[in-house]
Amino acid sequence: MQIVILKNAAEVAAYGADIFEKQLNRKAESVLGLATGSTPVALYQNLIEKNKQGDISFKDAITFNLDEYLGLEGTHPQSYRYFMNEQLFNHVDINKDHTHVPPGNAKNPVEACQEYEAHIAAAGGIDVQLLGIGRNGHIGFNEPSSGLTSRTRVKTLTKETIDDNARFFGPDEYQPHLSITMGIGTILDAKKVVLLATGENKAEAIKATVEGPLTASCPASALQLHRDAVIVIDEAAASKLDNIEFYKHIEAENQKLQAHLASL
Repeated sequence: MQIVILKNAAEVAAYGADIFEKQLNRKAESVLGLATGSTPVALYQNLIEKNKQGDISFKDAITFNLDEYLGLEGTHPQSYRYFMNEQLFNHVDINKDHTHVPPGNAKNPVEACQEYEAHIAAAGGIDVQLLGIGRNGHIGFNEPSSGLTSRTRVKTLTKETIDDNARFFGPDEYQPHLSITMGIGTILDAKKVVLLATGENKAEAIKATVEGPLTASCPASALQLHRDAVIVIDEAAASKLDNIEFYKHIEAENQKLQAHLASL
């Protein structure tokens, strides 16, 4: 697990965007795992700008989103399909037929979950998976107690997650309590995982993810098992870690190594 501690949220977004830029320039037909929520928005803004400047292209890329509210049509303003269209897809040169979000309006959600897994496999698996993290350590909608080998499935949201997301819904607007989400096992299958977190309200979850035990009570701790997981956080999100200076030292040495290898 690589821990990257940066000064602020803007630096976190730029660092994450650079990872996706390198991936797309290395492999134009990359399969990208994407996330919603407030944290990825700045990263998407960076990618839109890179696309406008001609630094990257999405025209051959395929995307799979982590999750969707069950019961919402893709045209609903609070659906994650709508979010992705507004925050990224409408502004870059991507073929929307190549973008996938779990179908919140599926007539048979269990069958839809199996089909989603099959589509990911048919695409060759996810090259880079973007993640945010909830205050309770959830990734996607894998709430505490989620199985560490779980696959795409229907999940009940915890009260904490519902309360955290309530700000996106009007006072008289229906807020779903169910979702379709990639499982933790699905996430761990990605070749590379990039988790972004900013703000002091994520500090406890980051500490549990990085320094806590591997446990279903903190779903993100499963990333300790991943062969190429990068945790990109600002100083506020890192504030509860016990070994901040050690992580900074290791990352500095890693940067020196990468620079040396690039010069060969």
